[in-house]
Amino acid sequence: MLAGLLVVPAFSAPQSDSRAPAQPGTVNYIEGQASIGGQSLDQNSVGTALQIGQTLETQNGRAEILLTPGVFLRVDHNSAITMDAGDLANIHLTLQRGRAIAEVDQIFKDNNIAIAVGGANARLIKSGLYEFDTNLGIRTFDGQVKVEVNGKQIDVDGGHQLALNTNDKLKAHGFDKKSNEDDFYRWASLRSSYLAEANVNTARLYANGGPGWYGQGWYWSPWYSAYTWLPGDGIFWDPFGWGFFAPGFVGYAPYYGYGFGYAPFYGGRFGNRFGPGYHPQVMAHGALAGQQFRGGAAGGFGGGGFHGAAVGGGFHGGGGGFHGGGGGGHR
Repeated sequence: MLAGLLVVPAFSAPQSDSRAPAQPGTVNYIEGQASIGGQSLDQNSVGTALQIGQTLETQNGRAEILLTPGVFLRVDHNSAITMDAGDLANIHLTLQRGRAIAEVDQIFKDNNIAIAVGGANARLIKSGLYEFDTNLGIRTFDGQVKVEVNGKQIDVDGGHQLALNTNDKLKAHGFDKKSNEDDFYRWASLRSSYLAEANVNTARLYANGGPGWYGQGWYWSPWYSAYTWLPGDGIFWDPFGWGFFAPGFVGYAPYYGYGFGYAPFYGGRFGNRFGPGYHPQVMAHGALAGQQFRGGAAGGFGGGGFHGAAVGGGFHGGGGGFHGGGGGGHR
């Protein structure tokens, strides 16, 4: 009975608010003052795509844009970033001023995603968390970037930074990650936590037979007025510790409920994996643990329940790009 109640919100989502399929450069969230080409943006601008040659600028505000599925770029106050190239195989942006954080939850070897800053060109190589700053340079909290600058290539691995505005020899140096978790970092973690909640609600829709599942990609969540990422298969933990679940694995997810927070399943098995930016109160415990999928519309997730492979880590998502959705108010 409780399991049935938990499914109700997925099917009672508003149907009228839909968006076109997302593409590289799509604006996913605006807070405060921001603009593209002098045109002011607000939350009603979500779904607008930053076109090649256009610059997104913030004043007293912040913005979040989508790159490839599983890669988010967040822009801090008083910053400007230009889209130089924008297709699934080749995405390039230039940070003109200020700061930006790239959250990379999944990246494929054929994805060429690069951000230029201070005369350097940084290609994102691995899943991780990266900060770009026109004053300080490039900082890798987790993952790896390959930086081309002054004819040299420098790897900047997790826990290292590369200062660009310096007369010293260009070399990556270690930094204290914890002490650099500032307000912008915490804001990025908070945004990630909201999208993880949206992922769980949306994945449950498709796990329970909702139409419109096309594989991994961006899907519109009317509950959060934003696109969220659904992996094609498995579970992915982002650099902040928040989980993103494919429909076939969402039974392992916590229950998120409309401002009431989450409660990890399996006695908190995954509880220590959820990030530091947001710790709401607990609402309910593992009501859906072990529940089998029903309905065939979720791309072959009918029956059978869950399998042990979902618990061991090292999950891999399926292929695909940006997908539009059918029912349930998703795109």
